Amino acid sequence: MTRYAYRKTYSWTPDIAYVIGLIASDGSLSKDGRHISFTSKDEQLAVLYRNIIRPKALLARKGSGSRHEKLYYLVQFSDTSFYDFLICVGLTPNKSLTIPALDIPKQYFADFLRGEFDGDGCIYGYQDNRWRSSYMYYTSFASASPAFLDYLRETISSEIPGIGIGTLRRGGGCYQLSYAKRDSDLLFIYMYYHENLPHLVRKHARYLELFALNPYAGKE
Repeated sequence: MTRYAYRKTYSWTPDIAYVIGLIASDGSLSKDGRHISFTSKDEQLAVLYRNIIRPKALLARKGSGSRHEKLYYLVQFSDTSFYDFLICVGLTPNKSLTIPALDIPKQYFADFLRGEFDGDGCIYGYQDNRWRSSYMYYTSFASASPAFLDYLRETISSEIPGIGIGTLRRGGGCYQLSYAKRDSDLLFIYMYYHENLPHLVRKHARYLELFALNPYAGKE
């Protein structure tokens, strides 16, 4: 079996694209050419990842740095075929600072983006009385690699009609790509294009909560 046998065992699906979004945010590839790891503080997200890609994999607990308290959930398995698939997509070991534009088919980009959002994205809101629509909310994606966020921004702009270019800024030790309220609505319609898609429940619920707080929802 060759190193590129993944072409016979892995193909693009919405679930695979979602998993790759999770790996691009909170996953890692080992230098041995076979192990893939995914780490998250969120148990539901770790279980969701495992159930999609490797249901029999062990869900372990781990600490971080010098802390002994095991705050994180870890799913790790060995699969040279899937490893090679990820390499050809554009992921590499020690990717956090260097992750580039990835080779994601456009028809699966919404699923990939939802995985990236569940891993390294957030949505937040606040009251701002300076504006007619006083409750503001923003959707953001975080990365240590500005090149990766440029890729996200360019692809989002080309794939979602009418969306703005977003705001890219540095802060808190990483870069943030942010979209304001109207563009957040377009993003969520795009990412959650069907009700039965894998997703992190609490982030989707947070968006619905913020949307409901907007007195002009659906009227702009």
